[in-house]
Amino acid sequence: MRFFSDNAAPVHPAVFDAMAANNALDTAYDGDALSKSLDGRFSDLFETPVKALWVPSGTAANCLALAALCPPFGGVVCHRDAHIQNDECGAPEFYTHGAKLMIGEGDGAKLTPDSIRAVTDIIANDVHRVQPHAISITNATEYGMVYSPAEVAAIGDLARARGLGFHMDGARFANAVATLGCSPADLTWRAGVDALSFGFIKNGGMTAEVLIFFKPALAADTLRRRKRAGLLLSKGRYLAAQIVALLDNDLWIANGAAANAAARLIADAAAARLIYPTQANEVFLRVTPEEVATLRALGFDFYDWAPGEIRLVTSWNHTLAEVRPLAEAIAALP
Repeated sequence: MRFFSDNAAPVHPAVFDAMAANNALDTAYDGDALSKSLDGRFSDLFETPVKALWVPSGTAANCLALAALCPPFGGVVCHRDAHIQNDECGAPEFYTHGAKLMIGEGDGAKLTPDSIRAVTDIIANDVHRVQPHAISITNATEYGMVYSPAEVAAIGDLARARGLGFHMDGARFANAVATLGCSPADLTWRAGVDALSFGFIKNGGMTAEVLIFFKPALAADTLRRRKRAGLLLSKGRYLAAQIVALLDNDLWIANGAAANAAARLIADAAAARLIYPTQANEVFLRVTPEEVATLRALGFDFYDWAPGEIRLVTSWNHTLAEVRPLAEAIAALP
């Protein structure tokens, strides 16, 4: 009955099992065998050599990535509704030691080359103005919209042409890949992405996210930044165990697909109430205060997004049988 956030979802049993299986004396920090295996595991997944660093939160992954791509005197172009803009309490500016977020527009919280140019092309190239150094997009976006490989590549082409770093916030990367059915490589480095915040916590993990560098040289200073920020956990093998458990047998994809299927069931019932197409595991609906009260009286929990709007988020553990009562309740609204 709870559709407030996939952050609140249970931890997948395979994650607990993996942590228990590795609950033994081992080398501290990231020197254990599981942590050392991550570069190889993700290089295989992305079909190219990468550097993979575990971190304990999505904010940490995003901000360490931006610090690697943008100097303190530079700027990062992101959408007005991006998580790094609205939900990280100034952490990107803090971790980059002062870089400016440059705000772009776009339907469904998606940037396009044109919307990026609208931000960057008005900036005079002189010492008085902050210059753009990076672009950050979210896939799936804060409104549950998915960038296709072609859409990412169009932004990647612009980034390369202008010498800009390119970051993808993939807190719901599993949901995007499950929707598209594409190779993770096609959605990232082949499309020009330099760094990916690969989300696992929303997808059945407990305390582990991964920062992927498709330019491994970017990781050298990030290792020190991670330590300096207090993010190099002494028992890192437990983070690595969570990640490996979700990679094994493509569990991360199965979890993303399950959450997406549950969201589609709700979306199909919502019909004209939908504000955005449901392409991942978030559903945004237009409702009146009375309808909100009706749904809550039936025991459903969700997020009040804006006046007249609610957000419903499905998770890896939501079965269609569990979601169907909500779909039926929405369909029955006047």
